[in-house]
Amino acid sequence: MSRRALRRLRGEQRGQEEPGLGELGLASGPERGGEWPQAAAKARGRPGVSNRFELITSEELEDDLSSKEGRADARLKEHNVAEGSNEEPTPEEAEHNGQRDGKGTNQPVQTPVLNNKPRKKKKKRKTKKTSAGEALEDDDLEDIDSLLEKIEDTNGLSQESQGGIIADSKPLLYIEHRNLNPENELKRYFGARAVLGDQRPRQRQRQYVRSTWLTAPKNTWPRYSKTGIAMQLVETRRGVQYFTFEHHREYQQVQFKFLDAVESMDPNNIVLLLQMNPYHVDSLLQLSDVCRMQEDQEMARDLVERALYSLECAFHPVFSLTSGSCRLDYRRPENRAFFLALFKHLMFLEFCKLILSLDPESDPLCVLLLIDFLSLRAREYAFLTRMFQEWESHRNLSQLPNFAFSVPLAYFFLSQQEEHSELELSQARERAARLIQQALIMFPSVLMPLLDHCSVQPDARVASHSFFGLNAQISQPPALNQLTSLYVGRTHSLWKDPAVMAWLETNVHEVLRMVDARDPLVEESERKRKMRYQSAPRNIYRHVILSEMKEATAALPLEVTSQPVMGFDPLPPLDSIISYTRPERTNHPSNESTLSLFFRSLLPNFNLQGDIRHDGDEEAGAGQDLNQGVNRLMAAMRDMLANIQFQEPPRDDNPEGDGDWD
Repeated sequence: MSRRALRRLRGEQRGQEEPGLGELGLASGPERGGEWPQAAAKARGRPGVSNRFELITSEELEDDLSSKEGRADARLKEHNVAEGSNEEPTPEEAEHNGQRDGKGTNQPVQTPVLNNKPRKKKKKRKTKKTSAGEALEDDDLEDIDSLLEKIEDTNGLSQESQGGIIADSKPLLYIEHRNLNPENELKRYFGARAVLGDQRPRQRQRQYVRSTWLTAPKNTWPRYSKTGIAMQLVETRRGVQYFTFEHHREYQQVQFKFLDAVESMDPNNIVLLLQMNPYHVDSLLQLSDVCRMQEDQEMARDLVERALYSLECAFHPVFSLTSGSCRLDYRRPENRAFFLALFKHLMFLEFCKLILSLDPESDPLCVLLLIDFLSLRAREYAFLTRMFQEWESHRNLSQLPNFAFSVPLAYFFLSQQEEHSELELSQARERAARLIQQALIMFPSVLMPLLDHCSVQPDARVASHSFFGLNAQISQPPALNQLTSLYVGRTHSLWKDPAVMAWLETNVHEVLRMVDARDPLVEESERKRKMRYQSAPRNIYRHVILSEMKEATAALPLEVTSQPVMGFDPLPPLDSIISYTRPERTNHPSNESTLSLFFRSLLPNFNLQGDIRHDGDEEAGAGQDLNQGVNRLMAAMRDMLANIQFQEPPRDDNPEGDGDWD
């Protein structure tokens, strides 16, 4: 602490051992009708100041307790004056204020005189000042809280009430940064000890690693350098910002090499490309699919996380993951990698909300077929019911089987929570019963597969009734069959609760009563099923392919399964916006026959017509080319047959074995 601060704590003045200015005749004393400013300062309860310029520099000593109390006292007086306090100042204060303002007095300006006597401290006054300073700090905290509330209100946020219910002013697709960390979600399910174990807190050993929200960089990853990907702000319209990724020329050349590697049908070529360009996004995504097919799930996740890290490092400074007002157009090929990487990394609700917020109008990956399952699994029942209420009018969510069944299930779970009032619980039970009955009438083909996946045997009345029988599954359109198969295969585990099954059984019998009574709703629902669901949109097919569920994939139409589907860009939009094109390749002729394409799919290096002659003279060697083509074809067939190996049947070398399975 400085000497000046120590003197102020002791109540001493600077230069007390020196002669005062009054002895030199430079100031008017009390005999001239004046009063020392130091005495007036004592009357006000603050320490005297010998040099009035010290008041200017007093704010620099924020660690000085005395200066803090003096400023708090002054601010408190101003606060009382602003509130219309009726306390009148003392005559000494009035006189001092008049001298400071330069009006209301005819006396000359007083020069402070140094006093050799130490200043006496008044404990009562100090106690009052301390309490006043605390009160002032409380007021400052209240002002800060009010400012934060205003800022959050302008951003569309809201405070949580005492009951923990989030207000409706919070955006539906608002995302919290902490929920993007998978460990936080796992801690909610299993606890911190089960997730972290006995491991110590993670320490950063590589100082150059950039901090990101989507993934945590690993020490095993190659060092990151600029890849040639950038993000640009395209436009801002009605408070929504539209961004797009861009590929620089260097990255475009790597992208062309990647397409050549994909056409070679050899994963080793992609591995070689990643060795030279370890953060090429499409190569990482494509190789992750190969690892997943080989049951190497850990490596597949690591590659997807590295792709997300590469894309996040290229974010625009104003691009926000949590605001819900930043958009990416899926029609641009440069943007699709971010959608696909998020979908492959998709484990929790926040990532699904993030994908939906990037393009909620078109929903290119159709995450609406998944968000209900993640909401139920995360126990975010209020979010799911709110989304259904807000989007039903313009998105017709009730026409999707997953929302038709998941929303009443969410209301049922809400009706089991005791922290709500009895009125709210009763309303939740009524809504759950009404919506589940409508869902069973609209989609009767869901019930029997759902019970089969849950290993539940229906009673005789339900099993023998034709409304939920095999005819309900056969008569539904193929597009509806995909949606129901996708929902049952994904969410059947949520229906295994005995309380849920008892609730479902009650409503199933109520639906059968309505069917036997020929309720008009049953006939109307049947008519809607026949008119709708004739063909699914392209984003649903894309979702089914990415979900890799056998039941739904088997129901894909021939127009989808007949075309090649690449993992880095499955079913690209028909109205794609192309910013750059791949140059034409000269090593593969465009007039290849079907037989040539077949053999080249088996042997990527096979070329029936040989190398193209650069002189353009094709007619002169037509016969020679034909003979060479046949010879190459025969050689390729011999190589293919020579490489075929037949596995011998296992020999019974141990006939007296124990009979266990290998």
